[in-house]
Amino acid sequence: MALIVSSAEPNESLADGDANARYGPFLWLIALSAALGGLLFGYDWVVIGGAAPFYEKFFHLASPESKGWAQSCALIGCLIGALVSGGTSDRFGRKPILILSAVLFAISSVGTGIVNSFEAFVAWRILGGVAIGLASNLSPLYIAEIAPASLRGRLVSLNQFTIVIGVLLAQVVNLGIASSFPGFLGGVMGKEAALAWNESTGWRWMFGVTAIPSLLFLVGMFFVPESPRWLVKKGHQEKAGRVLARIGGEAYGKGLLQSIEATLAVEGETKTNLRSLFEGRMLRILMLGIGLAVFQQWCGINVIFNYAGEIFKSAGYSIDDTLKNIAWTGSVNFVFTLVAMAVVDKLGRRPLMLVGAAGLLVIYGLIGFCYFRGILGFPVLALVLAAIGSYAATLAPVTWVVISEIFPNRIRGAAMSVSVTFLWLACFILTYTFPILNARLGAAGTFWLYAGICAAGFLLVLFRLPETKGKSLEQLERELVD
Repeated sequence: MALIVSSAEPNESLADGDANARYGPFLWLIALSAALGGLLFGYDWVVIGGAAPFYEKFFHLASPESKGWAQSCALIGCLIGALVSGGTSDRFGRKPILILSAVLFAISSVGTGIVNSFEAFVAWRILGGVAIGLASNLSPLYIAEIAPASLRGRLVSLNQFTIVIGVLLAQVVNLGIASSFPGFLGGVMGKEAALAWNESTGWRWMFGVTAIPSLLFLVGMFFVPESPRWLVKKGHQEKAGRVLARIGGEAYGKGLLQSIEATLAVEGETKTNLRSLFEGRMLRILMLGIGLAVFQQWCGINVIFNYAGEIFKSAGYSIDDTLKNIAWTGSVNFVFTLVAMAVVDKLGRRPLMLVGAAGLLVIYGLIGFCYFRGILGFPVLALVLAAIGSYAATLAPVTWVVISEIFPNRIRGAAMSVSVTFLWLACFILTYTFPILNARLGAAGTFWLYAGICAAGFLLVLFRLPETKGKSLEQLERELVD
């Protein structure tokens, strides 16, 4: 069914052409507030890597299966959160569900820190995973829906930037608690006493600290407006116009409001129709979103964050050196995410995705070679940092940008929910299977397997991903779907 093409599109393009002069601090403030969900996602997701050596001793986890379950159980919650985020946010709005995720982050972080049984630990981690699933879907979706076309890549990448800050924060906090805090408390605390303290108490603080940024996220979300595209979908054009005017001025707001209304003008399209996700060109776009989401996880980089201790230990590093190396991975992640933010709206999505896939393919091949030939220590560390840098500048932020912008207004929440659900399902499989693959294939075989997946991902991007930079969401809808 063809959509009505609005004459407002040129006005939006004209407004976007003078982005730096027209868009003020309000746009960046509300985007940053929403992106705090990414910070919590990053912290809560990575904190477990530094805490693992200690809670595994506390709960007497010995088998690869039990360790894998401890690391991956939160992904069950991520799946639940991602599944429900689309329908609930389409019904109640993006803002209320982001507020709910902030509450769940705070509650689950405290709960994880006070447990005394492994079963309770798993339950609280799953609840925290629900918060991650909600935020990972809705933070970039919300930002994409408020962002002008010329700044959308940079603003959605802001969510990835806060994820990286959360990752780095978790690594620094883990290092500080594990290495510095015991000495500060005990003064003359020896290594054995410090280790005992970390195994009984330190890991609890690593999880509990999440409550602090959770409260900041909760407060911030009360001051952001609802998504203007969601408001139009629900018939609140006047409210949407006011939000758009605050973002880019009266002319920008009027022009874009008309363009948004045009994409929803066909009878019945203001309601989410899940069946339409699986019809015609929409199905092809949905499959592209799912494929990119799965590739972002199966490229293997998250095993470096989640199993950094095991990887560096197998490379010959002590636990103290491992914690320092983990902090290095967060620093590299931080720097190269800034690179991505600087170039994503200039170079485009497709070139960055191709460079990322090819880069990881080569790096994983070399890591596997190092393990195969017994070349350990610094070479492995350098290659791991190179892999993180390549991922941070390309696949990590750009995947979220693409899957937040390729779906139509009327079903964006549901379609992105499906894609993110598959992302977390892929992440669960990746995280759960790494200890098993590592035990059976060895580190070399495991990284070579990830290299093969990167080759497949390169082909997916090369043959299926169109360029989306500089185009409004409504323009993309007409080009890709209708």
